[in-house]
Amino acid sequence: MKIGGKTVTVLKIRNRKGYAAICCNNLTEGRTSQEACARMEKALRRKPKK
Repeated sequence: MKIGGKTVTVLKIRNRKGYAAICCNNLTEGRTSQEACARMEKALRRKPKK
């Protein structure tokens, strides 16, 4: 899956309920893969800390 031209990897979390999305040193979690991707969109919009 791609968000803003960047590749996002969505994984099922073992031994837990939910999914994780990983992209550009960001990790987000959600109950569904769609929720994890939606949270990743928000994380990618944030500016990096200086």
